[in-house]
Amino acid sequence: MTVHDLVVRSRRVVTPEGERAAAVAVRGERVQALYDYAEPLDAAEDIDLRDLPLLPGLVDTHVHVNEPGRTHWEGFASATRAAAAGGVTTIVDMPLNSLPPTVSVEALEAKLRAARGQCHVDVAFWGGAVPGNLKELRPLHERGVRGFKCFMSPSGVEEFPPLATAELRAVLTEVAGFGGLVVVHAEDPELLAEPGGPTYREFLESRPGAAERSAVARVVALAAETGARVHILHVSSAECLDVLARAQADGVAVTAETCPHYLTLEAEQVPEGRTAYKCCPPIRSRANRELLWDGLAHGVLSSVVSDHSPSPADLKVPDFAAAWGGVASLQLGLSAVWTEAARRGHTLADVVRWMSSAPAALAAIPGKGAIRPGGDADLVAFDPDADNPVDAARLHHRNPVTPYHGRVLKGAVLTTWLRGRPVDGEPHGRLILGEQ
Repeated sequence: MTVHDLVVRSRRVVTPEGERAAAVAVRGERVQALYDYAEPLDAAEDIDLRDLPLLPGLVDTHVHVNEPGRTHWEGFASATRAAAAGGVTTIVDMPLNSLPPTVSVEALEAKLRAARGQCHVDVAFWGGAVPGNLKELRPLHERGVRGFKCFMSPSGVEEFPPLATAELRAVLTEVAGFGGLVVVHAEDPELLAEPGGPTYREFLESRPGAAERSAVARVVALAAETGARVHILHVSSAECLDVLARAQADGVAVTAETCPHYLTLEAEQVPEGRTAYKCCPPIRSRANRELLWDGLAHGVLSSVVSDHSPSPADLKVPDFAAAWGGVASLQLGLSAVWTEAARRGHTLADVVRWMSSAPAALAAIPGKGAIRPGGDADLVAFDPDADNPVDAARLHHRNPVTPYHGRVLKGAVLTTWLRGRPVDGEPHGRLILGEQ
């Protein structure tokens, strides 16, 4: 009898203890053991990557799939194909931009019906916290969402309104009562303005870093007051870092993420009219970007996730005041981050910590985020030295719009395995609920 279904060997397996030469043995859907690289093993398939690194599948906890309701923006089939092509084996779907938004168990069931049979990677779900749905939060938690997304400023869609301070306090109190997590789009609406014109400079000035800092300070204070566990989404402004660092040092249960576009792009180089670069909060200055890297290096920011928020090309009109705000990058995050991380002396182990293990821990998804015995056999063969020219038309995203078009990134995904099977066109992703 064959002992292992699959063995993948590499002299550079990225494990929780760092890189090591190993043979990763898989039986069924899980990693059975890690052996010495040259260990003779009985396996149905034995693949030797030699000096190419083997990474755990990435976990992207910030993806707007938009199905049902706005599937022409992005759907489960296209989003999860893109994820797999970029080395992402688990995504967590955001509750807004789909119709209905995921703010009740009934709406979650509609989301599950839409997703079944379409997913090329595993998919978990956030619930939404909006005015008036406080009584829905515990049932959603018990049904298995990973936590609750809310806005402090307008979300961009009418069906997902923001929470005022008193409403946010009530949500945090309720969620703390059952040990859940609240993830927050933190911008202070009092410090935001309508752009004064169509240029990127005017758009950037309308959403200053001070708006993020003010909102983060408010979330931190409410978390300390209520005992809730909170996570700050898509930090773009380095002005937030000292607030977060102090709160973490004081024992407040707050974590924070940033995104590939904030770490790789810069306001000084955004071409006028190229609204593929528009997102909220916005891409800021080169100097700000370097401070975000410092925040990652010191652990103030714990994870890097895409905030993949696509739209049809006709909503990306060449006017930064009027265009839809959202960056499409789900397929490109690993290469984009590795390109800049390597330049700064970071390792693949750092990237795996930011893009796999930390997001898996945040969303409490068992079996994900690391190559270890007993974990899911989510594996990625990655060539860190390969040039990766970006052609938007060749991406798996539903719409060919991305600010990375025309760039040459470093690093290419060669093969992605989901629970021991290569992702090869046949959807075999699972929907993840419960077990938090």
